[in-house]
Amino acid sequence: MSWAEEEFSEIDLGDRRLNLRAVKLAERFAEKPTLSIPGACGGWAETAAAYRFLGQEEMDWSDILEPHWNCSRARMREHSVVLCLQDTTELDFNGQGMAGLGPLSYEAQRGMYVHPTYAVTLDREPLGVLDAWMWAREPKDAEGNRGGLRESIRWSEGYARIAELAAQMPETRLVYVADRESDIVELMRTARDLGNPADWLLRSQHNRALPDGGKLWETTCAGEPLGEIRFTLPSRQGQKAREVRQQVWARRVELADGEGGRVEASCVVAREIGAPTGVKAVEWRLVTNREAATFEAAAELIDWYRARWEIELFFHVFKNGCRVEALQLSSVDRLQRALALFMVVAWRIARLMRLGRTCPDLDAELFFERDEWQAAFILNKRKPPKTPPPLNQVVRLIAMLGGFLARKGDGEPGVKTLWLGLQRVTDFAAGIRFARELHVE
Repeated sequence: MSWAEEEFSEIDLGDRRLNLRAVKLAERFAEKPTLSIPGACGGWAETAAAYRFLGQEEMDWSDILEPHWNCSRARMREHSVVLCLQDTTELDFNGQGMAGLGPLSYEAQRGMYVHPTYAVTLDREPLGVLDAWMWAREPKDAEGNRGGLRESIRWSEGYARIAELAAQMPETRLVYVADRESDIVELMRTARDLGNPADWLLRSQHNRALPDGGKLWETTCAGEPLGEIRFTLPSRQGQKAREVRQQVWARRVELADGEGGRVEASCVVAREIGAPTGVKAVEWRLVTNREAATFEAAAELIDWYRARWEIELFFHVFKNGCRVEALQLSSVDRLQRALALFMVVAWRIARLMRLGRTCPDLDAELFFERDEWQAAFILNKRKPPKTPPPLNQVVRLIAMLGGFLARKGDGEPGVKTLWLGLQRVTDFAAGIRFARELHVE
């Protein structure tokens, strides 16, 4: 079975032909993620079938994602702690005549928003997308008011969904992790009223006034730090990777719940010392339901928050690797069905990269068909081994086809070289299969 056949084995769209088409499209999009739908499909007949699939009005995008959700949950049950990352990205379709688009950051921009929950392990292995919100904003009226649901509800409702999931897997601790926009008392109150079935860890945006006096951040940092942590801040656009030293403070506090009551929480502050000249010091202020009475507990929470970068990596693959903002479809409903498939594709690419780093000795045939990993060797002018090689070796070979130089000091490849190399590998593997079929005939 291909990876898509396994991931979508439980799909039920009400028609066997639609089930098969979903699997085929996932495979095609994964093989050539940077190409358009016609470019990814094998000819006009397959392209027309893809557009017919996306035009199935009775099929909701969640029906397409449901089998992946189930597989993600199964993978989660194999771990004692899973981080459930939430964030929002905007998709810009400005200039397109797609029906159902709405305003973005600027009222004149046209597009939509995607807000997934992305599950990763403590080792940053992506386990899958757990759910998603997708919506287009309504335009403002003459008074400047915008209709539709209050958008901030996605954070507290997102936590509620994770809490429901936590009840289904009591052996796995779920931790809801989100950035500054999630720092709303409604989420904390929801978690408290449910009994905190899942932990929550938020980056603090508001220096809240404490019920007994004082401000949250200053109160937390009063006194000596608990200790010091060091880590490498990964390279980002316009920034090189660098070593960071932070001093850490933590304090248990009570926060006003907005309804006359209080929410117990811990605040953790990590403040960089010795930042290079001209570089903004890295400072994180976190709030969580978990206790952080010791340096070790506070450092663990900071490490968990640092894993939030994985959802940014997922968005990078989703938007730049899969080029979803280049999709040209007639309506948002059709677009959402395509985005559901591309979310699974983006997860797979990110997972291959991460597993190549964290589990390098895994059997490559767990993730690639034999023709695919053999193609990676042949295209690099190397003789394929007789037995399946380690995953890391294949991932590096694929990335080399996408521009990764594999020099001694280059470290491990990133997702961009991986998605570019995958296109060459899958094309060559298809040629191997075709040649084999001709030989059989």
